[in-house]
Amino acid sequence: MVDNGIKWRAMPADFPPWDRVYAFFRRWRDRGLIGEFHDRLRDRVRTRAGRDIEPTAAMIDSQSVTADAVVGSDSRGFDGGKLINGRKRHIVVDSLGLLLGVMVTAADVGDRIATKVLLQRVTEAHHRLVLLWADGGYTGSLVEHCLAVLALVLQIVKRSDDRGFVVLPKRWIVERTNAWLMRTRRLARDYERRTTSAEAIVYWSMTLLMTRRLARPRPSRA
Repeated sequence: MVDNGIKWRAMPADFPPWDRVYAFFRRWRDRGLIGEFHDRLRDRVRTRAGRDIEPTAAMIDSQSVTADAVVGSDSRGFDGGKLINGRKRHIVVDSLGLLLGVMVTAADVGDRIATKVLLQRVTEAHHRLVLLWADGGYTGSLVEHCLAVLALVLQIVKRSDDRGFVVLPKRWIVERTNAWLMRTRRLARDYERRTTSAEAIVYWSMTLLMTRRLARPRPSRA
């Protein structure tokens, strides 16, 4: 369902009943198990890539997406910059583009406001983080807040003055993760009534990506 956007009720008859599957999803979501499963897989992917389990640097970005009709007015808004009526996904990723944290808000919530809450969660879970890269939308008082409250250096990667497409240092990593998420059809729009469900679907999307990586055979050594 997450990968292809298919309604569970339209699945073949040999699939479990949709209401039972949803009951497990809701239970895992509310108990934080979906995030825990995801984090264990991320640790394995980092270890396989020769990295320490705990990252020291990260990137942050946001992505506004159109909300479906089931999304209520209490959790949706209008992003004037992107001209999108819906929700916004704020994500923090490591240097491999793997998810460290996600927060879904109404699209009219400012990046700096959401970032303070999200980074508090991320730094509590990852104590070795010392450096964070972001784009120009995160300038201002947020830089001082990160240093004073979170002991985190926020470095702004400014847009290049060159014309045409230019790959920006570090920013391309989190932008690539946003592209990975959009390849999951369930995330092409926001179909979830609750923001916690929307965050859980993001974790499931990244779980799909990581399990595929781990299933690949290791390259043989010469």
